[in-house]
Formats: sequence, C-alpha cells, structure tokens
Amino acid sequence: MEQDTFAFIIHPIQIKRDVARKYPFLGKILTEPQINFFSRFFPPVYLSEVNGIISASTGRELKGWLIACPFTPPTMMSVPVEVAYKKIVACGHMAEELGAKLLGLGAYTSVVGDAGQTIADRLQLPVTTGDSYTILMAVEAIREAARVMDISMKDATVAVVGATGAIGKTCALMLARSCAKLVLVGRREDALEQIREQCQGRGAQVTASTDMNAIYQADLILTVTSAVHAVIYPQHLKPGSVVCDVARPRDVSRQVAAQRDDVLVIEGGMIEVPGQPDFHFDFGFPPRMAYACMAETMALALESRYTDYTIGKDITEDQANEIGGIASKHGFNLAGFRSFEAEVSPQAITAVRERASVNRKTWSPTPYPQT
Repeated sequence: MEQDTFAFIIHPIQIKRDVARKYPFLGKILTEPQINFFSRFFPPVYLSEVNGIISASTGRELKGWLIACPFTPPTMMSVPVEVAYKKIVACGHMAEELGAKLLGLGAYTSVVGDAGQTIADRLQLPVTTGDSYTILMAVEAIREAARVMDISMKDATVAVVGATGAIGKTCALMLARSCAKLVLVGRREDALEQIREQCQGRGAQVTASTDMNAIYQADLILTVTSAVHAVIYPQHLKPGSVVCDVARPRDVSRQVAAQRDDVLVIEGGMIEVPGQPDFHFDFGFPPRMAYACMAETMALALESRYTDYTIGKDITEDQANEIGGIASKHGFNLAGFRSFEAEVSPQAITAVRERASVNRKTWSPTPYPQT
C-alpha cells in the first residue's frame, strides 16, 4: 500500500530566534529589520523530513516534510499579496517535488489574501490551512482551562478577540452555546454586528465592541487576531481570568507574564501526535507536540483525505467537528497547557488561583486608552 505523505509550511514568527533555528550565524548577526528585508529574496527553505507518526487506528506510518516560507510576519503583511502568493506557491511546488500528497499552510501563510483559496487553485496537490482543528482545539482548551481554574462555563463571561476572522467567528459561534455572556471584539463594527447577530439566540447574551477595554469583564478570553504586535496588556485583564492565545505572533504581551501572576495565559492548540514523531527540526514545541493546524494536516493524510479541506474564510462548525473526529480516531489529543514557551504545571495553576482570590478584593476595572 502506498505511503501517506504531507508537507507543512512554517515561517519565522519570533524573528531572530526562529531564523537562528536554521541559520544560527545569520540569526545572531542580522537585526530584525535586516531579516525582514532579506527575507523577500530568499527562496523556499527545506527544513526536515518528519517520520514516526503512527495512526492509533490503522497502525500506518505517515511521512512528511517541513518547509519554510522565508517571509516574516511584517514582510508577509507589507508586500503585495501577489508576491506573498508566489512565494507560498513556490513552497507548494517544493512539497510536490518531495512527494507530498497534502499541503498544510502554517501561521500567516494561512491568512494572507483569501486564506488559502488562491494557493489551492494554483497547485496540483490539495491544501488545508488547518484552521478547522485549530478552532475545535481552541474551544476545547478554553473549556479545560475553565475547569482547572474553577470557572463555571455556563455562568461565565467569555470574550473572543478577533471575532470577525475566520477562526474567531466559528469559535464565537461554538462558545455562544455554552456561556452566559459573550463579548465579541474586533476592528470593524459592521462585521462585528453580523457575527453578533449570528451568535444571538444560542443561549448567551451577546455584545460587540471595537474597544479592547470590553474584555475587562471577561472570565475567559479567546484571542486570535492577525495583528503583527500584541494587543492584550496587563491592564486589560481582571484577576483570575484565563486567556487562550491562538494567534501567531502572540496577541498577549509578555508584560502580562511579567506583571500578572493572577491570570492564566495559555497557548491555544498544542496537540500530542500519535506514535513516536520526530520532526528533525526544533520549531519551539516539546517532543511529540505540534500545532493544531499541523495536526489537521497530518490527520487528513492518515485518513488518506487528499482533497482541499479548510480553505477560505468561511469555516463551519460541522467541519471543525468532523476533523475533530478524524483526529481523535488516529490518536491526536489536546496536550497540556503551555504559556510563553513553558509548561504550565498544576502547581502554577494553583498559585494563579490563590493570587487571584487575594487580588479580587481590591481590583476594580479602570478605563485605559485603546491600544
């Protein structure tokens, strides 16, 4: 039987450090602006072969490859969209030559332009952004975080930041069924109003705002913008709140980790991969762990589902639930929590809860200028 294969595109997010993972010397001597400039002229970069992924259902092993699109986030967002398309398509051609039967688009390669549609149209091999599984696992992560922080989901106020994006919208629709109040935050009032109307009637009381101050009231915050820089700062969060940051680059400022020991910040979508996976490249996760978007690509390949899957900006709940079933069948699971590259231990969660109970006695929300 022919082997199942995939390829996945990543690109530098934490720019100097990520470049140094492949090119230590360049990562050391070049400044971020220099890397942003030179990245426009680099071809696609072969990173590694991936093996050891074994389906828990069929026992079949999956083979894959990691390919780097050399654009950084600022470059990706500043070049003409056609320039970005051509670079990503070139990565796709490398994947085809390697023997991949499915291509996953990671980070900004999945959101640039029309969210993978043009890329899929220009390549022979099928494409997925991985966003369907990212949605499902983000919602599952926020629910699990609520449980460990003793927050009642049905009584909670939940905020979705970036609610008008492809991921944020479907997360909001799913969360509207299981919380008391839902706060939608985004940049465009008209688009927010459309999402608010879609969420209405699912159980939660739904409000929408373009002001980040609106998340003060939230017990649980799921954030997934396409911002190049952080949008959530220490002053935005009440004691005891949980933030699930799905965005890459992060939406949550490192100042939160430094200044707020009374809130829990977790990274969304870290998945345990079945078998004994070896990525032969350090992309910043512990052994056997992958991003949810990577995991969607792998799960589809193990299912021999070689058709375009998550493409474009309209992602249905049914699609998210379907890939959840496929991934679970093959042995993919939500892994433990991580925060700013570090594991979150049960002891750390207990410490956050205890600090929050103290700080709640004196805390009151103070209006801050929008950031």
